[in-house]
Amino acid sequence: MAKEAVISEIDPERAPEEIKKIIEAHLAEGYQLTGEKRTLLHNGPAFNAVEGGSYAVAKELEKHIGRRAAIFFEYAVSEENDCIVCVTYYRNLLKKNNIDLATLEYTPKEELLVEYGRAIGRDPKGIPDELFDRLKKEFSEEEIVVITAMGVMMVANNFFNDILRVRPDRLIG
Repeated sequence: MAKEAVISEIDPERAPEEIKKIIEAHLAEGYQLTGEKRTLLHNGPAFNAVEGGSYAVAKELEKHIGRRAAIFFEYAVSEENDCIVCVTYYRNLLKKNNIDLATLEYTPKEELLVEYGRAIGRDPKGIPDELFDRLKKEFSEEEIVVITAMGVMMVANNFFNDILRVRPDRLIG
């Protein structure tokens, strides 16, 4: 049985004005308010650091490797890190994009990104040199920095959710 969430989710309607402004700006960008975000919104700077930082790096990542590959990479980190909140989020995102993991065929670059994402989620201190060598053949140093930064942001999100026992949003379909 799942443990109870440690921190409540804020009610956007009853949030302080400064938080309502953050919510309005976030929604205006086309994002949704997930359980993780409603938990983080107890504090504006915490929300901006975790979510704002994640979205800024995610935009850079998509610019360098494309949206599809970015989704696979982020999902791989979360799945390997065993964060049910983020895994549920990415499963929903995959369904919305009509991507079935059971029948999916990765490109060679996507396979490499998934392998790297899983390595980050599993043991960030134990990533083999051989994997870095293969990354360096496919990606520039800047791209590896951006990919790695997104992996770090995913681990931070995963830890936040797991530590505070954030409830996952509903799985669609």
